Amino acid sequence: MTEEEFDNRLVETLDAFLETMAESPEVDLDRFYTLTCLLENLRFFSPVLYSAIKNKE
Repeated sequence: MTEEEFDNRLVETLDAFLETMAESPEVDLDRFYTLTCLLENLRFFSPVLYSAIKNKE
């Protein structure tokens, strides 16, 4: 898997996760906002995550 493919899959996964949470009536809005910020930071560090996973292989 290339870095670009990893980035695309990560973005799709994070977006799907956020969408599922946003549609759930049980989610606390304050926690949702915090988690959204955390997931956006994960998105920003996608190249670092890719490198760390690739080095493990």
